[in-house]
This record gives sequence, C-alpha cells and structure tokens, in this order.
Amino acid sequence: MDHSRAPVLEALANHRRNSRTAFTPPGHRQGRGVDPRVLEIMGPDVFRSDLLAVSGLDDRTSSNGYLELAQELMADAVGADHAFFSTCGSSLSVKSVMLSAAGPHEKLIVGRDAHKSVVSGLILSGIEPIWVDPQWDPELHLAHPPGADRYADRIAEHPDAKGALVTSPTPYGTCADLVAVASECHAAGIPLIVDEAWGAHLPFHRDLPTWAMDAGADVCVTSVHKMGSGLEQTSVFHLQGDRIDPIALKQREDLLGTTSPSVLVYAALDGWRRQMVQHGQALYDHALDLARGLRADIEALDGMHVHGREDFCAPGRAFDLDPLQLVIDLSGLGVCGYAAADWLRDRHQVDLHVSDHRRISAQLSHADDSTTARTLLDALTDLSAHADSLRPPAKVAVPDPEDLRLEQVLLPRDAFFAAREEVPLDKAEGRIAAEMLTPYPPGIPVAVPGERLTAPVLEYLRSGVAAGMVVPDAADPDLATVRVTVRD
Repeated sequence: MDHSRAPVLEALANHRRNSRTAFTPPGHRQGRGVDPRVLEIMGPDVFRSDLLAVSGLDDRTSSNGYLELAQELMADAVGADHAFFSTCGSSLSVKSVMLSAAGPHEKLIVGRDAHKSVVSGLILSGIEPIWVDPQWDPELHLAHPPGADRYADRIAEHPDAKGALVTSPTPYGTCADLVAVASECHAAGIPLIVDEAWGAHLPFHRDLPTWAMDAGADVCVTSVHKMGSGLEQTSVFHLQGDRIDPIALKQREDLLGTTSPSVLVYAALDGWRRQMVQHGQALYDHALDLARGLRADIEALDGMHVHGREDFCAPGRAFDLDPLQLVIDLSGLGVCGYAAADWLRDRHQVDLHVSDHRRISAQLSHADDSTTARTLLDALTDLSAHADSLRPPAKVAVPDPEDLRLEQVLLPRDAFFAAREEVPLDKAEGRIAAEMLTPYPPGIPVAVPGERLTAPVLEYLRSGVAAGMVVPDAADPDLATVRVTVRD
C-alpha cells in the first residue's frame, strides 16, 4: 500500500480549502462561535479541524472511505489483518475486545496485574474472571506479567474459558513471553488478547520487544497517545486470524463507543502511522541511543539505580524489557517515590510517569532529545543533592505476594451493583469490596469488586495514602471509609 498517503489528513486539508458551511454539530462552527479568550490559549486551528466524521469530513454515506482506508493502511503497516481506530482510548478498546471474546457469566482468563479498564470491562459484561497470578519479585516488591506456565495451568483448570488476556508491556516496561502464552492459548483453541497499551511503538524497531501480532496474539490493544504521536485518547486495536470475528469486534466497539468520534484524533492516528512507516526506524535508533546514555548517567548519580534487564528479566520474572521506560530505584537515597515525584514537579517542572513507595520512572519516546534528557538529568542530580529534605520516607506496608492476592467471592459485576455501605477502613477486614481500589498510576487495582478485603491489603492502602499514594476511584479517596457489600 502507498504509505505516503494519509487519507484523513488529506480530507481535512481538502475540507479547509473548500470552506464548507455546516449546519450540523459542532456548534462552535469551526471556531467562529468560540470565546476569543479560549482561542487565545487553544488557537483557532484546533476548532477548524473539529468536524463531524460523517456529513462533515466525509459525506452522508461515507462514500469516500477516508477512515476505512486509513485503518487499512494502519493494519498493513504493522502486519495485522484488521485495524480499528478508537477515539475513547484503550480503556474502551480493551472492553470491546473482551466483549468480543466472552459474554455474561462466561469465563475469561485474565492476568491479575490488569489495568482498571479491564476490571471495568468485567463489571460491564458480567464476565467471570479466572485470575492468573503475576510473577512477584519479593526483593523489589514489583509484579511482572504471569508466565506461560501459569496461563497453561489456568487453561487446564478451566477448559470452558473463552479466551485469555495478558498485559504486556506493564507500566514498568516489563514484558511477557507472548509467543509462549499464545502457543498455550491456541493449543486449547482459545484466542489471546494482549493489552499492549504501552507498546504502540513496538512494531517499528527491531531492538524493541516483540510486538503482540508478531508473537501470534489474536487481538492487541495499543494506546498511540502513550508512546506514539497521537492525541490523548488515540487508540488502535489490531486483529489477525479467525478466532475472533471482526464483525463482532466492530459491533462491540460500536456498542461502547461514541457516535461523535473526533476527526482530530483520527487525523493524528493517520499521520502517526505514516511517520512511523517512513521514519520510525531512524527515530527509534535515536531514542534508544538516548535511553542508553541516560541510563548510564542516572546510574552514576548518588543513591540512584536504573533497573535493567539484569534486575527484571530472569526465570520467574519478566521475559523482556522496553528500554525506553527508565525505572529508577531511590532506595539508596532513602526517599519515597511519591515525595520525589512531587518535589521534581514543584522544583523543576518535571512530570514523571509512575511513582511508587521506592521508585520513580521516566518514559522516553521518539520525541525526546538531548534537551529533554539534560532537563531530566539536571533535575535528578538536584534531587540526589537535596535528598536530606525528603527524609525520612513515609513507611508503606507492602504485603508479601500471598497477602496481596484476595479471594474472589462474587463476580465483579454482582458486587459492584449489590446493596452496599461505607464502613471505616479499620472495620473493613473480611468484608467484600463493592468498589475498585486502585493506586494510580499505574492503575492496577489492589482490590476488585467482589474480593474479600484483608488486613494486610487494607494496611497497605492506608499507609500508602499516608505516604502520598493516590486512589482516585475510591468513593472516599482519603480511604477513611471503603465501600463494601451489605452483609446478607
């Protein structure tokens, strides 16, 4: 296919040249009705490009097929059979894929390190999760994707499962052995879904971890806004093979998606695909070189250690690592990651990716250069010099892996919609959660609706919030109370 084309962008340019007059949404009429004070900050071009996809960018019947061609080009670029653009982020895309594999009260094998969007999909669908435990590093207190053997065990225990879902890469950049997991799934005749939200860039450079389609996954979901050049909410889900019906997948997306998709988002996705096909190799050559240099420079700072393959990749841990995720352990500084992230934002206007009880992380992309690298290094150097002001770190009571795993008593949907009450945190032991409790980022729930709360997990959450952990989806973000099902 001709990857010099960007059909959505071309149609948008043509729409501007034709100076069309619309009597349809959006009501701002390409910016003419926007408050000048808004235009001063956002600029007029944002609103000029904000069009209806149908009876706007394209005609009433979408006869020009701009979006369809853009999606075909995307699929061709990465070697998938089908690609579907989403303007509601991978949070919607992963729900659509789950619903295409399983329905209410059917089983789906899911890694317990799944993002909260997966749990939301379980709540909406009524699917029964068959959890697969992650591979836990007891020394670093960090979870890596489950191994293929753990998926094989759960598949054998639940031969009626309709599919399996794995999250890879994780927000920490660690990756599963997707080839092995796909092999286990396909031997059992079920599809493999990969939540690859952090891996949209993986198809475009040989030195990055194997991307899901090349590993044999049936469907993968990518967030182009995370590691690509897309606007926020840009997501693509890719499909290959015949284990999941493409028509069913599109219908499930239509069930959840908006009827007013953003042409801005489509155009950014279209342009990013062209950029990657034409320039991705060179862009990631530079990004990987930059990451190697930064890793060495940060490692040389007093009290800081940048995790690499030697820490994360071994039997019983992760299979691979995205080197663009710079995960920095601050244990040598005696500083809490939450406090360090806040200090760097306040003092240096540097916003970091993930922070936890002992780590911070910086996510590099193809857009970074020597200037942004120097900004990060200077800020971290200053952090090292001022660590005394952040000591002592607040104590976070991180449980052992066996204490982190909670018993699933009810289906997530049944617990979420059950009669519920709010009880003090110190009275919640033994009660069944009626809400998600999710430190964010990275957004992996500590407690899922339907799980029985335990003292170690409640103490972890209490001490974490006291140390700076954010739990935004709780009814009470301060966690003075938690929402549980009414006893019956």
